[in-house]
Parts: sequence; structure tokens; C-alpha cells
Amino acid sequence: MIFRRLSKHSYVLFTALMSSLLATTAQADYELNMTEGVTPISQQIYDLHMIVLWICVIIGIGVFGAMAYSIIYHRKSKGAKAATFHESTTIEIIWTLVPLAVLIAIAVPATATLLDLEDTSEADVNIQVTGIQWKWRYKYLDEDVEFISSLSEESRNAIPDPTGVDNYLLDVDKPIVVPVNKKIRFLFTADDVIHAWWVPELAVKQDAVPGFINDSWATIEEPGIYRGQCAELCGKDHGFMPIVVNAVSEPEYQEWLVAMRAEAAAVAAAADQEFSMDELVAKGESVYAANCSACHGPTGAGVPPVFPAITGSSVATGDIGAHIDIIMNGKTGTAMQAFKTQISDVDIAAVVTFQRNSLGNTVGDLVQPSTIKSLR
Repeated sequence: MIFRRLSKHSYVLFTALMSSLLATTAQADYELNMTEGVTPISQQIYDLHMIVLWICVIIGIGVFGAMAYSIIYHRKSKGAKAATFHESTTIEIIWTLVPLAVLIAIAVPATATLLDLEDTSEADVNIQVTGIQWKWRYKYLDEDVEFISSLSEESRNAIPDPTGVDNYLLDVDKPIVVPVNKKIRFLFTADDVIHAWWVPELAVKQDAVPGFINDSWATIEEPGIYRGQCAELCGKDHGFMPIVVNAVSEPEYQEWLVAMRAEAAAVAAAADQEFSMDELVAKGESVYAANCSACHGPTGAGVPPVFPAITGSSVATGDIGAHIDIIMNGKTGTAMQAFKTQISDVDIAAVVTFQRNSLGNTVGDLVQPSTIKSLR
């Protein structure tokens, strides 16, 4: 009786579980195949994948079909007897030539695709991509444009509860903008640890290794926004360094370049302005959230002993020169990066002022951007 009740209870649980799974799968958008992509090389890779897939399907049907036929029609219960022949020259020739033909059928298109994949010559746009814990720096080598791309503030603020947030952890504050129908060469490196720049729809996935330059290329044929992520485990915020590529027409691309140069000029000019305490603290709060909170925490509590606290620290409440120096030049042997190549004079002045007058600290002094400019 007990076993019968248990069996009935188990059946009910199993039925409920399968019903929920079926309901989930009915609503999910499964994509079991590779991404076709929007570049010629991505289409070549997809076509090569499909060739190999169908070859494997044909081989599978042949092998398992022969096995099934043999099991059914040559079983002992039907009186079948094992053949006595061996060392058949015909069979040996067949099982040598068939795999050879399969290898050639795969090798020819695979070699052509690999050669095209490695051909980064005659690029129209050259972009250096540098991985940093945990963001990307992009430098347009022929256009005098350079910027840092970080996780968007909306995604950062939604980490405790991402409900209703579009493109959660897949959006950035500054996307890459590139022209369509132009060959774009990407050169990859890193400042600290190994990262990997991966955008599936562009068929670009390349390691960014400190001290080395790897490259790849893409020609995007369709305007649009294409998203990717770091694909190499690079530390605690590995999952928070997305990639966004915005492919636009040539006129829109030229307009964007002009706007970026104007923005860089405005940032440089701002280093000579005087700011109030309130302005610097307000600016510093956003700079801290984007660059410091990942290690030191949103409240400045840190994660001792690896990531020290800002609240009450000897750096944030002590000598202001030492405070500026560690933010600009980092600290050897620790995870503290040198931010002088990542953020502007205004941002450094603002975040120093913020750390000394917020997060539980009330030192009362401030730093003007001109001071940071003179220290570079």
C-alpha cells in the first residue's frame, strides 16, 4: 500500500515536471544551429559548418543503417552464420578511399575559408582593441579617435534586479561605430590579463593577450547593432564587459567621427576649467560607479584583503598627492590599475574629490583638473 502511494505521488510529480518543461520549451526561442552572421566570412564559416554537418549525417545514416540491418536480418535466431572471409582487398580499398574522399570534400572549402579568415590586408578601417579589467578601449588608428567602452549604467544599476531591463549586461555606454561595406581590421591586445573579443554575428572571436597583437577582420553588409561579450574568463567582472558594434552608412560614420573629435577636444579643454566641490562630487560619483565600484564596492566597503575599502582608508583620508598617484599610476603587484590612460583629467580630479568627501569620508579638500593635467 505504501509503495502504491509512493508510486502515485511520484507519477504526479513527474507529470507536473514534464508539463512545466514542455510549457517552457514551447515559449523558448531555441536556436540549435550556428549564427549565420552578417559578414561574408561568417557566411563562409556557416556554409562550411553545414557541409560538414550533412557529411556527418550521411555517414551516420550509413553506419547506423548498416548496423540496424545487420542486427535485424543477420541475427542468430534467424539462423545467420558469420562469414569466414577476411583480408578482402576490395573492402580495404573501399574503407581507405571513402574516408579520403570525405577528408578532401571537407579540406578544400575549409582551407579556402581559413585563408580568407587570415587575410587582413587592404583594410579600410583599422581599430585597435585593448582588453582591460573590465572594459574595452578602442583606438581608430587612422582617425585620431580613442575611447573606453564600459557596461552601461542601466545594466550596472539593474544588477540586483534585472527584471524589465532590455539587453541586460549586453549594453555599453559607448559602442563602436563602423561603416557598412568596408573592410574593418581589428587588432587585439590587453593591458592586464587575457581577454577575448567575441561578436558572433561578425564571426570574430579573438584572444586579447598582453604583449601580443592578434588580428581579425569583418565586412558588415547590413546596418544594425551587433552585440557580443568577453569570451575568456578574466576575473570577477568577466561577465560585465559586453561589446556593442553599431554598423552605419558612410555619411553617418563620418558624422560620428566628427562628433567624437569634438567631444575629445571638449574633454581636453575642460581640464583648464575650475569646478565647485558639488560639481566634482557629482561627477566623481558616476566615475566611481563605472571604474571603481567593481572592486571597492558601491559603498566603498571593498572586499578585504584583495580589494581594500575606500571608507576610512589611509589613502582616501591621507596625503592627497599619494591618493592621486595611486589612481593615476596604479600599484604594482596588486589589481589596482593605472587610470591615467583610461579616464580624463576631469574624471580623475572628480573621483579623487568624491572618494575624499563621500563613501563615509569627510576630508573636505578637492582636486581641480588642472592639477591632474600638470602631473601627466
